[in-house]
Amino acid sequence: MSILEAIVLGIVQGLTEFLPISSSGHLRIVPALAGWEDPGTAFTAVVQLGTVVAVVLYFRRDLWRIALAWLRSLVDRERRAEPDARMGWYLVVATIPIGIFGLVFKDQIESGARDLRLIASTLIVLGLVLLASEKVGSRRKTFEDLDVRDGVTIGLAQSLALVPGVSRSGSTISAGLFLGYDRETAARFSFLLSVPAVVFSGLYELKDIGGADAPGLLPTVLAAVVSFVVGYAAIAWLLRWLTSHSTFVFVVYRVGLGLLLFGLLAGNVIDAR
Repeated sequence: MSILEAIVLGIVQGLTEFLPISSSGHLRIVPALAGWEDPGTAFTAVVQLGTVVAVVLYFRRDLWRIALAWLRSLVDRERRAEPDARMGWYLVVATIPIGIFGLVFKDQIESGARDLRLIASTLIVLGLVLLASEKVGSRRKTFEDLDVRDGVTIGLAQSLALVPGVSRSGSTISAGLFLGYDRETAARFSFLLSVPAVVFSGLYELKDIGGADAPGLLPTVLAAVVSFVVGYAAIAWLLRWLTSHSTFVFVVYRVGLGLLLFGLLAGNVIDAR
């Protein structure tokens, strides 16, 4: 992988990790359109560590407060009723589904799930799901209304993001909207929930970065650094956007991109595999 490719893919990762349009899907689509090699799942998982650092830095006060409250609740059961301690437990419980599905379907994720026909399909289908969540959701619930059932439901939705094209933020924000949460709450919980999942995934795949088919350590680190810078700006922008706008623009983008991919595949301009 060249330095230019690493920078471009780092920008792509930073922009698309938090917008509900699928970062893993774009890290497969952009190289295909540019005529570059598929960077693979290990590169995708490790570069996401850059954006998770952006989340940690942006929400550092919230995460520190939640972490301390959760740790205290481990030794003092009475503290488990505190809001921050409950949030910590919700994040733990909601992360379990993606961990289980990630291990069970690891081989399929690394091979068949990177087919551009599947990615085009999931872009369109999940775009329509996001649209439906905007129409159906009451948007009355906030962080104070979060409970175990809703946390597990959003965690199950996050596990769908193992398939490129689904989008971690898209699936979790959609689930939050369906459950009646307002857009900003759904987005904030989505970003916080990404931390443990992306960290574990990135560290698990880190061992494969030096493999024969991997892009290499330097391009991967460079892409991760770029994704951190761009991702931090993307978080701030999206949270401001969602306070006064719907996610409709992302629905249009997802459906349009999916249809474009199908057209390029039908015309043999790009190869699905």
